[in-house]
Amino acid sequence: MAVGWIPERSSNASGYSSGLAAVLLATAVASGCTPDVDPDRSVAPDRAIVATVVDGDTIELLFGARRERVRLLGIDAPESVHPSVPVQCFGREASAELATLLPPGEEVRLVRDDQSRDRYGRLLLYVYRAADELFVNRWLVRNGLADVASYEPNTALAPALSTARNLARAEGAGLWSRCDGPDQPLQ
Repeated sequence: MAVGWIPERSSNASGYSSGLAAVLLATAVASGCTPDVDPDRSVAPDRAIVATVVDGDTIELLFGARRERVRLLGIDAPESVHPSVPVQCFGREASAELATLLPPGEEVRLVRDDQSRDRYGRLLLYVYRAADELFVNRWLVRNGLADVASYEPNTALAPALSTARNLARAEGAGLWSRCDGPDQPLQ
């Protein structure tokens, strides 16, 4: 049996707490289950180490010796390395900022939503920097480095991310200062 981590709503700065995840983890451990990947690889453990940043919304994580590609859930950063899409407005900045937030070796805490993988096999996760519990997905949106991308059934944090986007847009932060959204070509 594997454990899935779903955020619990609270009033902290990130908008969510790890309370439910902690309860689920403790229950799983107490019952003799370990929070590991299902045989079908559908559920990630709640902690990993950053291997590399691919672009502004995709990272690679190490789960022990296994390396997994992870798409940050609920956001869409401008493209910077896509083989068939030109670099988009603020794409390089988004990638560089994510690399600063999550350097190789950084420990992260992971929270999943309803669907654990996308059609490309990437894990779909909300990512928190373990050292300070910074909600990375929200931080990127709030600072104008990504937009909100809500796809059913993974919408648990869509309201918090939308609020962050609305504030970034109103303040002209990041891509909102010179682009009309994350999908604009670099000019």
